[in-house]
Amino acid sequence: MTADRATTLLRASAALALVLLGSPMLAGCSRDRELPLPATLARERLELAAQAAEPVLEWHVAEGQRVAAGTLLVTLDPARAQAMVDKARAARDRAQRKVDELVRGPRRETVDELQARYDGAKLQLQTDEREFARQVDLASKQLGSQAGVDLQRAARDRSITLRDASRAQLAAALKGTTVEELDQARASLAEADATLRDAEVALERLAVTAPTAGVVDALPFRPGERPAVGQAVAVVLADSRVYARVFIPEPLRARVTVGMPATVAVDGIEHEFTGVVRYVSSEAAYTPYYSLTEHDRSRLAYRAEIDLTMDERAQALPAGVPADVDFPSLH
Repeated sequence: MTADRATTLLRASAALALVLLGSPMLAGCSRDRELPLPATLARERLELAAQAAEPVLEWHVAEGQRVAAGTLLVTLDPARAQAMVDKARAARDRAQRKVDELVRGPRRETVDELQARYDGAKLQLQTDEREFARQVDLASKQLGSQAGVDLQRAARDRSITLRDASRAQLAAALKGTTVEELDQARASLAEADATLRDAEVALERLAVTAPTAGVVDALPFRPGERPAVGQAVAVVLADSRVYARVFIPEPLRARVTVGMPATVAVDGIEHEFTGVVRYVSSEAAYTPYYSLTEHDRSRLAYRAEIDLTMDERAQALPAGVPADVDFPSLH
């Protein structure tokens, strides 16, 4: 065989190999060889934030401890919040007493007092009117001064004003509370009730409880330390959902859809777990596809989450353990 013939045969073999590698059947085999995919087990991570900037008073659990829903985890100092509750409760009680007073109406003793004031004002007015008439008569006979008349006129007018005021107060007491006064008092009571509820909720939230069953993953602040509002004072890994976090390579992305069944193999456990694809990201986890060549796009990866079918064995799986995810329907 000549050198030229050997070169020609090599080129033909290389071209045939490129054609075969580009065929759909072999491309599918290449994609299948990417399975299973490496993954990591995870649980729902619940960060319980401080609702007030108060010092941590006490831990009631330890890190790593399994807890039931409603278990008390951490208590923040309630002194300031309790004072606000007491203040709001006193204001609510005062508003309630005011409503009760207006509904009942004035006491009999109050009515009698107002009646006595009115009677006294009428008698005083009669006295001042007689004295005023006497001063006018004396002035007309040149036996009194005009200043005396003016002073007595002012005293008489003052008595008229007092009589009218006393009569109005007595009439209001006899008539009772108006609708407008009662509505205002009830509105004040409703406002005081709302303020009290708000203070009680703020007090209750200083006792941080587990919203669901799970494992206490972290207690970031020790007793005596003061977290800022919004900082996590307890972290719980929930038992309600165990899932595998996996990154789908670009060649498989179009074939992996939400609801697709999957199998999950966990290191150190012979039993294989079943699951369902719950979520697949629409954005690549790394460099945007439009900045890559056709060859480089195959290196993109899309984050996905596979919910495991919950049973006793899945319930006992720890978070952070490596696993392998496979999709039987893609083979």
